[in-house]
Amino acid sequence: MELKEVYKVSRVNEALEILETYKENAKVLAGGTDLVIEIKERKLKKEVLVDLSSVEELKFIREDSEFIEIGAGTTFTEISNNEILIQKVKGLSHAAKSVGSPQIRNRGTVGGNICNGSPAADTVPPLLALGATCLIKSKNSYREVNLRDIYLGKGQVDLKDNEILYSVKFKTPLSNQYVGFSKLGLRNALAIARISCAIFIEVDEDDYCKDIRIGSGAISTTPNREFELEKVLIGRKVDESFMEKACSFFEIIVKERLKGRSSMEFKKEAIKGIFKEALNNALKDRK
Repeated sequence: MELKEVYKVSRVNEALEILETYKENAKVLAGGTDLVIEIKERKLKKEVLVDLSSVEELKFIREDSEFIEIGAGTTFTEISNNEILIQKVKGLSHAAKSVGSPQIRNRGTVGGNICNGSPAADTVPPLLALGATCLIKSKNSYREVNLRDIYLGKGQVDLKDNEILYSVKFKTPLSNQYVGFSKLGLRNALAIARISCAIFIEVDEDDYCKDIRIGSGAISTTPNREFELEKVLIGRKVDESFMEKACSFFEIIVKERLKGRSSMEFKKEAIKGIFKEALNNALKDRK
């Protein structure tokens, strides 16, 4: 099977009509930073390509009284430069700014980052830590899926052939809730995350952890919410002992998860530094 037709659409409904017609024979393109390479290498086994890059409906960042919602077609540059996100969700803005080169950030989208199903997607750990949900549309319906449940395996997401990811949304953090991100890449520029971590933390007036959510990347076949680690940390005072407990427990998690892999020894040590940096990034603006 080879590519025979490319549809450059301007409306969501137009894209959904085409997907409903061609289903498993069609593929959606957003920024194209990964898919174009796949096409050039003749690895794309689809007859129809649906190009969403001109669909303005998918390009937005908006806030209401409770939620922040980001359209799937919003680029990493737009996320990293948005004042709402810089002020209220700095960890997500930081993650978007860490993606590749300026050219990739100008083209790549948050929707593509999610739907590629990569375990190393930079914006996914902070979205996991934020408890984000995905709004998914087809021609005749829509559904909401928790981001943590959308990943089925490496490169596999819970998205049907006739569906597109419309947006991702999460509750706006309160004044005592903070989001931090850190990653370690193979090189300083254009780095794909070798390991990454994002932390959402709520701290009370006595510096006790009231709530914490942790998202990780590149230490499994999919991005992960670290529920077991979260359980250990809730209710503890955020001090040096908190950090030591988190790092030692995270090391055990990574060691077990990557047992038998050559990367295990490196990653079980690296995650401790990445966690510390993500937590420090989350808390450094606390007054």
